[in-house]
Amino acid sequence: MKPGPRELGLPLPGVPGPNNAITDVPGVEVGAVTLVEGTGALTVGVGPVRTGVTVILPRGRAGVGSLCAAGTSVLNGNGEMTGAAFIEEVGLLDLPVVLTNSHAVGAGHRGVIDWVVANVPRRADRWMLPVVAETYDGYLNDINGEHVRAATVVRAIEEAANGPVAQGSVGGGTGMCCYGFKGGTGTASRLVTLADRSYTVGVLVQANFGAREELVVAGIPVGRTLPGEDPRAGAPLPPGAGSVIAVVATDAPLLPGQCKALSRRVPLGLARTGTSGSHFSGDLFLTFSTGNEGGLGADHPQPGTERLDTLTYVPWGFIDRFFDAVVQAVEEAVLNALFVNDDMTGRDGHRMPALPVALVLDLVRAGRRP
Repeated sequence: MKPGPRELGLPLPGVPGPNNAITDVPGVEVGAVTLVEGTGALTVGVGPVRTGVTVILPRGRAGVGSLCAAGTSVLNGNGEMTGAAFIEEVGLLDLPVVLTNSHAVGAGHRGVIDWVVANVPRRADRWMLPVVAETYDGYLNDINGEHVRAATVVRAIEEAANGPVAQGSVGGGTGMCCYGFKGGTGTASRLVTLADRSYTVGVLVQANFGAREELVVAGIPVGRTLPGEDPRAGAPLPPGAGSVIAVVATDAPLLPGQCKALSRRVPLGLARTGTSGSHFSGDLFLTFSTGNEGGLGADHPQPGTERLDTLTYVPWGFIDRFFDAVVQAVEEAVLNALFVNDDMTGRDGHRMPALPVALVLDLVRAGRRP
């Protein structure tokens, strides 16, 4: 894995966890299946294939069915996130989250259901509303070829783990482009202290957005200076088209409304990387809290089980430090997706170059001289 911007000495704020990944949040597991096959001219159903699936399990496989507080937000609605209506209604989440390409949402939905039916039959006895979110990889990938299937999602869930998370052209981010360079999957984390306890805020993005001239790195507008042009110029995709999905996780005990408030801060982190939020970009965000495990209600009400629950939560007056952590981690996650990547050639010879990291570093250093 190539070094990210932090390892290369860029001045990024905040203190990350040990892996600088969403999996620094205790219990969170991430799995990915990457599908890369074929070269040359597009034949729908055959390839070339440049796509995949990323899954995020809030409490790991063992915790599927255990409720988390959750909240969503939308910067621009030119995209899809299933299950968002239920989260808006009750502020709860208990199933794996799937990130994939725009035309594989159905496969993602079915895959979660198949896995839960096979592995958590008690949870499968009632309705399931999985969260599946997408970004468009059709510039590089045979997006209409049904290469992501329910079994692909099941495999990603089975392979989910704690620890470091692969970044760049992996999983759902395999065929994605960002700021006119190769984009994809990025993750980062921040440590937050409150009342003598340390909590983690982790972010994972599927970055597929932004026009090249918008790109800002560590406060320096490098995109205006980088040579060459976006290879998609002239393709039926306007500048800035694509989408971005961000999933924010924390072990801090939050109320559903507070999760929604954290989701609303994601665009501030994206803006630090330069985007103004294109109409042609679906920008959708989800936050969940793994705090208060077991305290958010029974799976299903049973006779004789009525009770009141008690929750611990971060007082609103101390929420700002968690907002800061979201903004910082989102910015770094996007930069990670760009910095660790490689060139990719996909369908019909369509090419997307990697970010010229050495040149970007020179521009940032020059821009920061007195």
